Amino acid sequence: MMVKTETKPKHFLTVTDLTPNELQAVLDAAVELKTRGWITTLKNKTMALVFEKPSLRTRVSFEVAMRQLGGQSLYLSPEEVGLGKRESIADVARVLSRFVDVIVVRTFAQHNLEVLAEYASVPVINALSDYEHPCQALADLLTIYEIKGKLKWLTLAYIGDGNNVANSLMLACAMAGVNFNIASPKEYTIDTSILKKAQTYAKTSGAKIFCTEDPQAAAKDADVIYTDTWTSMGQEAEAAVRRKAFAEYQVNEKLLSFTRNNSIVMHCLPAHHGEEVAVGLLDSPRSVVFDQAENRMHAQKALLAWIFAKK
Repeated sequence: MMVKTETKPKHFLTVTDLTPNELQAVLDAAVELKTRGWITTLKNKTMALVFEKPSLRTRVSFEVAMRQLGGQSLYLSPEEVGLGKRESIADVARVLSRFVDVIVVRTFAQHNLEVLAEYASVPVINALSDYEHPCQALADLLTIYEIKGKLKWLTLAYIGDGNNVANSLMLACAMAGVNFNIASPKEYTIDTSILKKAQTYAKTSGAKIFCTEDPQAAAKDADVIYTDTWTSMGQEAEAAVRRKAFAEYQVNEKLLSFTRNNSIVMHCLPAHHGEEVAVGLLDSPRSVVFDQAENRMHAQKALLAWIFAKK
């Protein structure tokens, strides 16, 4: 019979599960691991990918990351698990904890993650929820760090929906000392609790946070301009309403003219060309979206290494 450990596992449900110093350490580790290629740090470790929502980048980046660290992974589709339907979330957590060393979850609800973490005796990682996308934020900061050579005092302008991606990115920027401007229609502004938490981090890091309904005001003198789809998975019924609400929030050459001359364009993908981003812009020299996509793997390698690092 398995003996339960009393050591509380390191969960990563929100980007703020890292301290600002740990955030920088994970980014530095990602830079190093990117140059090292295949290693055996996580030999004999197994990762379960529990997905309620399909994904190209999240699944492939996590599977390859674990493989390159010497470990193994298995993918569990919505039909195979049925979180809270076929089986209670608590039971899923306790069963998987007997088989694997880490559980990576892509889910519709942050609550599902929190219940899994409560009952799991192994680490749980948020690979996307309705509230945050912290692994994406790690990859985003890694990409900026590589291209700009620093993070502190840069300005990132986020144009569009105050969604899960925006939540994690605002928090991560505030922790790292990156000024964060966000322009959203008033019906789609960022969560108030996220804003308050980010402002607390910004007081320490020196970052400035600016929320507006004006995309041009947000983009002014920005080093990075970032956007995401106007309609996320599960919001398809709102697509027509959202296209109308966000019609003036497209990232295009006109909006880029308000940013710095050497600014870069970011998008977490998948993109709807001609909607949130102008056709052809993601293929332009200013676009770093495919570096950003690749860095999901490298950032997650560093995250997994941090998860299993001895105290």
